[in-house]
Amino acid sequence: MEATAAGASPAGAAVATVFRAEAAPEAETPSEAAGSPRRLLALLGAKLCTWHILKTIVLGQVLSLFICGTAVTSQYLAEKYQVNTPMFQSFINYSLLLLVYTTMLAFRTDGDSLWQILKQRWWKYIFLGLADVEANYMIVKAYQYTTLTSVQLLDCFGIPVLMALSWFILRARYRLIHFLAVAVCLLGVGTMVGADILAGRQDSEGSDVVIGDVLVLLGASLYAISNVSEEYIVKNLSRVEFLGMVGLFGTIISGLQLAIVEHREIMRIPWNWKIVLLFTVFALCMFGLYSFMPVVIKVTSATSVNLGILTADLYSLFFGLFLFFYKFSGLYILSFVIIMVGFILYCSTPTRTAESTTLPQPSSTGLDNAALKLEENDSQTPGITVQFSRGDAVVVSTD
Repeated sequence: MEATAAGASPAGAAVATVFRAEAAPEAETPSEAAGSPRRLLALLGAKLCTWHILKTIVLGQVLSLFICGTAVTSQYLAEKYQVNTPMFQSFINYSLLLLVYTTMLAFRTDGDSLWQILKQRWWKYIFLGLADVEANYMIVKAYQYTTLTSVQLLDCFGIPVLMALSWFILRARYRLIHFLAVAVCLLGVGTMVGADILAGRQDSEGSDVVIGDVLVLLGASLYAISNVSEEYIVKNLSRVEFLGMVGLFGTIISGLQLAIVEHREIMRIPWNWKIVLLFTVFALCMFGLYSFMPVVIKVTSATSVNLGILTADLYSLFFGLFLFFYKFSGLYILSFVIIMVGFILYCSTPTRTAESTTLPQPSSTGLDNAALKLEENDSQTPGITVQFSRGDAVVVSTD
């Protein structure tokens, strides 16, 4: 016993020495200390410069360009030809959605047909179509009452409303970085508004600022409702169903409103090939926006999309430098960079979805649950081997 203890003592000491040597922290050399910021930048770049974030940025800016196309054509119609028909322009877009996507629903064989969707969810899509049509109309109508600054700033009210609706309806859960990213994006919008003021783009004070501001707030809230509904439908049902139903009920609602409020403006349009071309470009840009936005929302989220399209006003300003002879300001570039930084920060960390605390127990296992149960039993039950010897004895062994 003494020899064994004596022989084990040097070995134990050696092992203890090795563990102490491994556990002892190494002193950081000056070169490694200088490289710490580099490693931090490398880690930050690896987190931000990913394929998902790059794809999200590109898709968001494609949407911004579509919105820019609708804004530029509408402004050109208003300033050059005195044509102000926002409801008629929306009616053309909804009619295109009706012709394409509602027709696809009518002849669809995989999934619910058009008749089945109407029987089950018709009243929900009426409210969705009403929210979408009135959101478009209120934002455009607000320009007649209030200033461009008010529209640009108050339109951002839709982002916190959208986040709140996503929290309660879609059960999205945000982290601190998401709120910081939204704050950065709103700072970029403030910089853009400051650039507009310095460039002298606030010539019109509006006829009734209070009415205009209320219209912007209502329109932004209705946009948030429409976008949250769109995200839910696209991710749980289908993109074609959303576009087909919005096209159907949007055409009906906008057509009725058009006949009531804009029939005189349409009669006064001095039709020529240039006006027809502007209406066509507007309709194609709006149709592309509606068709492409569900694809982007399915990849990201409604909140992410709304942050990405904050740059649409800047694209419109850049086109306005050549078409409407706006004055350029370096703050436009700065605001674009700030918005993009906030957008990238938001996309760098995905939101999570809250899980339900109580899960209903199935009344029967079902085919899928039975298969899972069999796999679970296979993984938990030890293997049994039965061997028969020459005698009467039976040998049973477990793995």
